[in-house]
Amino acid sequence: MRSLANSITGKALLDKIRSDFIGIDTPYENVSGESSRRIYLDSTASSLMLRPAATVAADFMSHYSNTHSKLHHSANISTAEYTWAHERVLSFVGADPDIYTCFFTGAGTTSGINRMARVLRDLRPEKDSAIVSIMEHHSNDLPHRKHMRHVLHVPVEGLDENKMCISLPKLEAALKAGKGKINYVSMTAVSNVTGIINPIHEIARMAHKYGALLMVDGAQSVAHLPTQMHFPDDPESCIDALVFSGHKTYTPGSPGVVIARKDHLLSIEPEEVGGGMVSRVLEDRYMVKQEFPDREEAGTPNIPGAIALAATIEILDRIGMEFLAEEEDEVMVKAIKAIAQIPEIIVYGGTNLEECPRAASISFNIHGLDHGLVAALLNDRYNIAVRNQCFCAHPYVKEMMAADLEEEFGEIDFGNMSAEFMRKAGMVRASFGLYSTSDDVDALITALQDIVANGKTYGLDYEINDENDYVHRTYRPDHSQIFSVIGAIDKYLE
Repeated sequence: MRSLANSITGKALLDKIRSDFIGIDTPYENVSGESSRRIYLDSTASSLMLRPAATVAADFMSHYSNTHSKLHHSANISTAEYTWAHERVLSFVGADPDIYTCFFTGAGTTSGINRMARVLRDLRPEKDSAIVSIMEHHSNDLPHRKHMRHVLHVPVEGLDENKMCISLPKLEAALKAGKGKINYVSMTAVSNVTGIINPIHEIARMAHKYGALLMVDGAQSVAHLPTQMHFPDDPESCIDALVFSGHKTYTPGSPGVVIARKDHLLSIEPEEVGGGMVSRVLEDRYMVKQEFPDREEAGTPNIPGAIALAATIEILDRIGMEFLAEEEDEVMVKAIKAIAQIPEIIVYGGTNLEECPRAASISFNIHGLDHGLVAALLNDRYNIAVRNQCFCAHPYVKEMMAADLEEEFGEIDFGNMSAEFMRKAGMVRASFGLYSTSDDVDALITALQDIVANGKTYGLDYEINDENDYVHRTYRPDHSQIFSVIGAIDKYLE
């Protein structure tokens, strides 16, 4: 546990920055013509930008230059700060720099997982199978389907009790049955649908027991929970590779991040080749650098984005991730308890946080109302931004909703779904960040209570558009008048 002195420091810093996010006070006009502050409850999709990190990145641009040169002042500064960004990430996730390296990738977690799936495939080609859970985001499912010969999906346990936690007994059974063929397990640390937290280090010990490696999708965990990849006294609990996204870690515009064991990467040629990762290129051959992270970062990287992300991580670490997790947990507990007290709402994943601890996300539905209508009402009437549908986690959502959908529609072909079915086959998700407050929860609960009481009446004002979304018949804001790049340029050039 953190000391009292550090907790006070953490709280003071958290109070200072909690409202210092770009867009936290953005006003929009609602269906009644009233303007109010947007309540942003879509952080699991993408978090708001921490203003101090944006300021640091803007200050850095005064010194911007490409890296890997020290012949002028700016190149020296860029190289030093970009190097620091890698070191800062390693420290933040508890990765020993003698064992692990950090490198940045283009398209967030997705590109990092694709990259590591290819690495692990080529590292141990005799092991042609991977294990994932049914809980996974498509970004931690489809790359393994594409790059590995066989992929096994481990189910959740407690379907009848609505727990939706990973089934550790079935995971171990799969590892035991596939011993010698299972290359790696790739598991989310926190579900992007339910926010349920998986016991990653227990999974690591289990995977290593049967000769498999462990890759962790940290997209939903790194910004919310303390992360520790390396345990010198307990090597079986170590994580072999961790991937996360800067845009979910309060730094939109920053790259994805991979932290992986150096010995694995050194055993094969880098997946991507080009400038910066070679020491010498001749007409008939080239020599790959042995130095990290250079050998894994071909081409000119997103230097400003990486530095902005490292600045965010520095601030999060100064608050203290254990303290931050406790503060966020208070908001989550209040929200889930209050939502669960509304009889007309079903919360997916259950509400017993002792059995299935959660972070950041709650997915739910209101009986008798389509998920798209509820999301539209929250936006149009209350200026509360949430997400709906299946959150790029179709198998997990299907698993949780199958019984109710079959009761309404009969036997279902999940590969051939009608528009009406799709309006039912989804959820509403409210997700939180460190800027989320108790007042935000109060506003959400008040809105949900009103929608439960009056949603069907409000729904008469809506129609279904060509994209199968609910849109108000008369409330049609012209978003190009609120913001457009061309408009912003014209304003600047006036």
